[in-house]
Amino acid sequence: MSIETLIAQYGLAAVFLGAGLEGETMVLAGGLFAHEGMLSLPGAMIAAAAGSFVADQAFFAAGRRFRATRWVQRAQGKPAFAKALRTLERHPTGFIFAFRFLYGLRTVSPIAIGTSHVPTRTFLWINAVAACIWAVLFTSLGYVFGTGIAELLGRYRPHGRQWLWVALAALVLGLGFAGFRWWRRRRA
Repeated sequence: MSIETLIAQYGLAAVFLGAGLEGETMVLAGGLFAHEGMLSLPGAMIAAAAGSFVADQAFFAAGRRFRATRWVQRAQGKPAFAKALRTLERHPTGFIFAFRFLYGLRTVSPIAIGTSHVPTRTFLWINAVAACIWAVLFTSLGYVFGTGIAELLGRYRPHGRQWLWVALAALVLGLGFAGFRWWRRRRA
């Protein structure tokens, strides 16, 4: 099921869940649907902020509650987790505010913060403010650039086998990007 279909069918509930589980793409799509008049812009912003906030609080609580378990111990061995903790130690408030904007650290960061000594109340307030700013920013981007996106999608509608070529091109680009990131990490 595509993002567009999910939002068209479930509305703000899809934006809420998508903001917590998937991230920016669903929130941008929520802004686009608000631009098209299918959702209210304030509603999309609130659903995105609430979804992001709830998911990050849940991941934080999981990190706090299960920090001694094998699942979290295994996550701590991953490079993204270690990077999140190093950055958190140097700039705790800034990191809590900015992690949702950092590619590759969005999901693991609240768990890492949960394993740290950051007080729950501190995380709660910074997370709430950051979730609101993030949601307003990405929903607004989808709304503002909605005309261009809708025009682009209207101009290019592949039919039949063209979808296969589009999917293949996306796969090749994705593999190329993953290969580049692997090469860059290995070099560093």
